[in-house]
Parts: sequence; structure tokens; C-alpha cells
Amino acid sequence: FLFIHYSKDLPRPEKFTEKQLIRPTKIYDRTGETLLYEIYGEEKRIVVPIEKIPEHMKQAVISAEDANFYNHFGIDFRGILRVIIYNVKQKAAIQGASTITQQLIRSCFLTPEKTAERKIREIILAIELERKYTKDEILEWYLNQVPFGSNCYGVESASQTYFKKSVSDISINEAALLASLIKAPTYFSPYGKHKDELLARKNYILSRMEILNYISKEKSDELKNSEIEFEKQITSIIKAPHFVLYVKKQLEQEYGTDFLKQKGLKVYTTLNWELQKEAETIITEKSKINENHNAFNAALVSISPKTGEILTMVGSKDYFGESYPKDCIPRKDCLFEPDFNITTLSNRQPGSAFKPFAYAKVFEKGFTPDTMLWDVMTNFGVWGAEPYIPENYDERFRGPISLRNALARSINVPSVKVLYMAGIRDTINFAKSLGITTLNEKSSFYGLSLVLGGGEVKLLDITSAYGVFANRGLKITPQTILKIEDLNGNTIKENKKTGQRILETNIADLMNDILSDNNARTPVFGPYSALHINGYDVAAKTGTTQEYKDAWTIGYTPSIVTGVWVGNNDNSPMDEEPGVVLAGPVWNSFMKKAIDYFPKENFHKPKSNSSEKPILLGTVDMEDPHSILHYLNKNDPQGDELQNPEEDSQYVGWEAGIKLWLDTHQ
Repeated sequence: FLFIHYSKDLPRPEKFTEKQLIRPTKIYDRTGETLLYEIYGEEKRIVVPIEKIPEHMKQAVISAEDANFYNHFGIDFRGILRVIIYNVKQKAAIQGASTITQQLIRSCFLTPEKTAERKIREIILAIELERKYTKDEILEWYLNQVPFGSNCYGVESASQTYFKKSVSDISINEAALLASLIKAPTYFSPYGKHKDELLARKNYILSRMEILNYISKEKSDELKNSEIEFEKQITSIIKAPHFVLYVKKQLEQEYGTDFLKQKGLKVYTTLNWELQKEAETIITEKSKINENHNAFNAALVSISPKTGEILTMVGSKDYFGESYPKDCIPRKDCLFEPDFNITTLSNRQPGSAFKPFAYAKVFEKGFTPDTMLWDVMTNFGVWGAEPYIPENYDERFRGPISLRNALARSINVPSVKVLYMAGIRDTINFAKSLGITTLNEKSSFYGLSLVLGGGEVKLLDITSAYGVFANRGLKITPQTILKIEDLNGNTIKENKKTGQRILETNIADLMNDILSDNNARTPVFGPYSALHINGYDVAAKTGTTQEYKDAWTIGYTPSIVTGVWVGNNDNSPMDEEPGVVLAGPVWNSFMKKAIDYFPKENFHKPKSNSSEKPILLGTVDMEDPHSILHYLNKNDPQGDELQNPEEDSQYVGWEAGIKLWLDTHQ
């Protein structure tokens, strides 16, 4: 009667096999061999089949929890009688009598309330479970379900947490210790105050294993006197932390936090773990040197331009904060902040690293690398407006200079003229099409200083934008995930991004040709600068902001593009050193390591200049010199000559600069 009464509302025993154990989402590197992070809630679980659990692990648990497991039918009446007698003698309820089957039923289907009715339900369902399933099936479920402390559920998770090894590799001594934790996981924690009691219980279980003939007395005595080494307690193991947390945020937005904590997804990211380790080491080493120049932080990101895959991401020099200045106020006066990801969160002025966008735009309009401009002192302020007279880094003026040499040598005055010819708004829109997500103010907010870094960008954005040049004009937005598998190994998401044509192939080839022209940049940077890697085609550009608050180097091969930022989080100035001195060595050291991971490739040579106009071919009339505005329509340089060039608002200022330079150089 009781059996019928209490079992009518109980869940079917088959329900257990349908119950999906809570499993964490695991984030891997691109190979799937390096676990970067696990997203879990209350339960950190790794499910393993019974075949991978060693016999001595099963025996230790049976010895500790249910010595008669293979002989009873779910309820151990002899065990119950033995416990009743023991508890009466002790005049207290010290021991329980639940079998492994009962414990499994209780943890999966029943509430923790201690009532006679719940106990009857527990017994009835335990009998039903034993009737439907084999002992090994029940033991497998139990060993994957039971808690072991430190958020570990199941023997595999516990073994990896406490011993940093799979349960299939643990010793008898370690198995007895894991079995000891089941009784009171929190109390007996090896990281808590009751470690001696844990070891005493471990020895008790070894004695039980001896009594049950699982091990000999000699083995038991030997193990009791041997030491166990525990893995250091780590609250949350995380590798490549800035990258992982960036991926985690994306996953949470797409799937929701609760889903990620329970459904056991496998996320294969784009990260190259070997390259990531190289990047972290280089950032650490070079940052120590840069501290001598009052530069206390650095960040690096590298991307495959052909796929958009983020290969490395170091958002700060020291995520775990070993050298973190404890007395600073985050986001206010910290020279660096460990957890703050510069690559994705910080808007910083790029200095001259922005110049290539303006040059690419003028090439798109029809100007050529041979086009001649005048590098002379020039007032870009129009009549009645505030004067704007930019200087070159070395405070020198060179007179006539080609666009190729002006960009390769990062000369400021010609670059401002390039931005004017390209158009501020057109250049901003072009930069956005390449992947820049900032620069959302009106053109007048930035003015012509935009080309010298007057607008803020993110390191990840500008690195990805340079990748469009490397990929010959095709843009692929930065990718962090190769594929995601569900619990059963089914692919539920896969990266199949294809490129979008942003820039004509030949213009991209022009940019690559100029930025990789070591001879062209040698007069400023020297033949063996940090931008040069012997034997390889590498394109690169540096950037230094006013007051030396930011130092940049961004460069690439056809296979990998890398961006480096050096500075201080609180925006305080560094010593007066350019980007090539502070960020260049970081970039150079990393790229020398990175290029070995890819086949050697050269950039495609661009088509030759086919213009018929002398100034676009590199010819300057020194007998009657004029600015380029005298000869060409800046919006259609290959078109007809202008009839009234003086109508351009910049014409007078550009002409006056040439005259002044000639007066002092003749």
C-alpha cells in the first residue's frame, strides 16, 4: 500500500538518464588542446564514462559510502540495523545509512528536507532505480554527480582541481582522499582549516579498503605514511585573460549567462596559444625597459588579415597585477590597470598611425605615389580663422617631396595637405569603412589635425583596418571564434566570414609597397630600424601623439597584422621619445617570432603610374613653382586643369609657404 501510495507521484527512474547534468562552457585555443577558461555557475563538472574511472577510485568510494553496494537492491537493511545500534550506543545520530543509490536519488530528485515521508519516497525510488539499471550505470551517475568541494562536481573535475590530472591517472592514495571529501566537502577541503582531519579520514578509508580486501595491509600502511601533493588553489584558471573575457562577453550577449553555465558548450577560439605566450613575454620584458622612459603600460593585438581571426591579444602588461600600484585610483590616476583591456576599451589618439587612411583616400581619387607636394611651413588657417601651422617631427622642411616619401618618412606638413585633398569627411568615412568605430563627431571637430592623430581610435580597430591593406582591399571584421559545439559534439556555430571589397586591389598594393619601402623611410628611421625585418616584406607605420601620451607601431605581412600601443592609462606623458623607440621594439620582437608561423609571402607589386601630368609623375617646375592646387582639381586630379585655382580657400596659404621657403633656400 505504501509503495503504491508514495510512488504514484514520483518521477520515473528513466528520468535520470534524461536529466542533463549541469556542465560548464569551455573556451579553448584554436587547436582545442589548450583550455583557456571555463564558464560555470555553482557546479564545475566534467563528465567521464565509468570505463575511464580506475577500479581503486570506485573501491575507495564504495569503502567510504556503501560497502555492500554490489549486493543490496538499493536499500541496505543490515547497514541500517548496524547504524541504529551504533547511534543508540553513542546516544546521538552520528552515522547515516544511505546507500549510494539513495544518495543519488536524493541529490537528483528530492528536496533536502528531513522527514519520514521524504525518506519513504527516497527508498521507493532507490528500489525502482536498482530494478531498472545496472550497478555500474548507477555508480557512473553517482561519481559524476556527487560534490567534492571548491565547486567541483564529479570525480574528474575534483581530480583536475586538486591534483591537476585526470581521474584515470590518480593513485590509490589520491582516490582515497577524494572519497574522503564526499562526506563533508566544504569541511574537509584541503585548502581549509581541517586538512589534518581530511588526511585522517583518508587513512580510515584505506583501512576500510584493506578490510574489504581491495588492498593489502602492507599497501595500506605504506599509503598512510606517504604524502599527497595538492595543486595550488586557484579561484579561476584563466589563460589569455583579456582575450578570454572579450570572448566571454560576446558569448553572454548571444547565448545568455545561465545557458553558458549549464549547457557544456565547447568554444574553439581563434587564439594561437603559442603566439599568445610569446606576446605576453615580450610585453613584460619590453615594458620593464620602457619604464625608464616613464611608459608603464603596453598592449598588443595581432590578426590574420586573410580571415579576420584574432591570434593574440594582450590588453595590459600584467593582468594578474603583480606589479600593480595599489594606491592609485582606477580609471583616474593609475599608470596601468591590470584588468583594463586597452585593445578593445580604450580610445587613444593614434598620432601619425592615422596617416595611411588619408593617403589611401587620395590615391583612390586619382593621385599617385609620385605626386609632388611642397614640404614647407604652411598656415592652413583660412582668412580670418585661427592660424594652424603644424611642424614636422624634426623641425625641418624639405621642399618638394613625393607622396611616397612623405608617407614612408611620416612627414607632417605634406600629410596635412593630403588630408585636405582627400577631404576630412571622406577620410573619416573611409576609415570607418575599414573598421574604425570611433570618429563620430562632425568634421569641424577634428579639422586638419585629424591626419596627425587628432581623433581617437581603438587599438583593435586600427589594427584590423591596416589588415584591409594587407588583404589587398578586402575587409573581414575581427573574429574571435572558429566554431562552437554543443554537448553532443554538434557544430552550432562556425566562422565562415568572407571578405568585403573596400579598396581597389591596386590601391591596397600601393599602400603595401610604400609602407614596406625601407629605402624610402631610411632617411628618417635609418636602414635597420625597428620597422625592418631582414629578408621579409613587412609594412609598418608608427605614431606619436602630442605631449608624448601615446606611442604606436602597427605593421603587417600578407599573413599577419600586429598593432602595439605604449603609454600610461592615466594619460600622463612619457619621455619625449617617438613611437618607433617605445612601441617599435615590442612590435619588432613579436613579429620576428610570428613570421615563423606562416609561409613567407611578398606583397604584390602595384601597377606603374600611367598619368600624363608632370606633377603626378613627380616633376616640379622650379622655374615657376606652384603648389599642387595650382595645377589640379583636388577632387579630380586626373581631369582637366583648373581655370581659377586661386578660388580654393587653401591656395593663398600654400603658395605663400612655397615662396617663403624659396626665399630662404636660394
